[in-house]
Amino acid sequence: MGERSAVAEGLRAYRLIAGMWIRSSMTYRTSFVVTVFGNLTVTCLDFVGILLMFSQVDSLGGWSLPEVAFLYGLSVTSFGIADLALGSMDVLGARMRDGSFDTLLVRPAPVLAQVGADRFALRRLGRITQGAVVLGWALASVDVEWTASKVLLVPVMVVSGAAIFSAVFVAGAAFQIYAQDAAEVQNAFTYGGTTLLQYPPTVFGKDLVRGVTFVLPLAFVNWVPATYVLGRPYPVGLPGWMAFASPLVAVACCLLAGLAWRTGLRSYRSTGS
Repeated sequence: MGERSAVAEGLRAYRLIAGMWIRSSMTYRTSFVVTVFGNLTVTCLDFVGILLMFSQVDSLGGWSLPEVAFLYGLSVTSFGIADLALGSMDVLGARMRDGSFDTLLVRPAPVLAQVGADRFALRRLGRITQGAVVLGWALASVDVEWTASKVLLVPVMVVSGAAIFSAVFVAGAAFQIYAQDAAEVQNAFTYGGTTLLQYPPTVFGKDLVRGVTFVLPLAFVNWVPATYVLGRPYPVGLPGWMAFASPLVAVACCLLAGLAWRTGLRSYRSTGS
């Protein structure tokens, strides 16, 4: 009962803080629209790069353009949701350096909710929109014999992928507490992770594929379930049921990230700034 109460309190605090930042951003609506459009334009450049590659080749690692677009749309949409919800956690190191993190510790609200909702930015909707558009085009263009299980797996991948990326954000923030700032290390696994997953696993070495499958299971965001949907073999041998394991992996990642966060908070020592 106490755990449920803490979760409800955290969600309420997150909603209030995020709402404050949303109202602040909507004060200057023209600036907000321009910022969202700019964010959308910048994120489009990633897919433009893929289109340029396919203007020179017919396939990438044996995957066609619609199949790569399917991976891209899943990765960007999932990451965009996590980035919208928890993207501000990479500034935790700066907060520790300037002493403002100590202020969060004495406020009557869960620290994770305060850090996650800090500087909540609706401009990040641009990334989600762009990823969803590419995903929609890929679903309409890819050559797949759709079944009920494959159709249901698409939204499951998006939700599970967002949860996995959210767990990486939280675990990265916990690591920053230990390292007293390691934002670039965190970004290597978050922004670097979504970029990695935009390309087929067949273009990477098997050791790397094993690492993001069994060590840091980012492959369950899209690689593993997508190979089932597209009817392609996975480079690293896995049993067939693993294509449906993304929700379980997401839950495990979130539990481990929560444990890392609590451990990090208990070990935190103020810089005295």
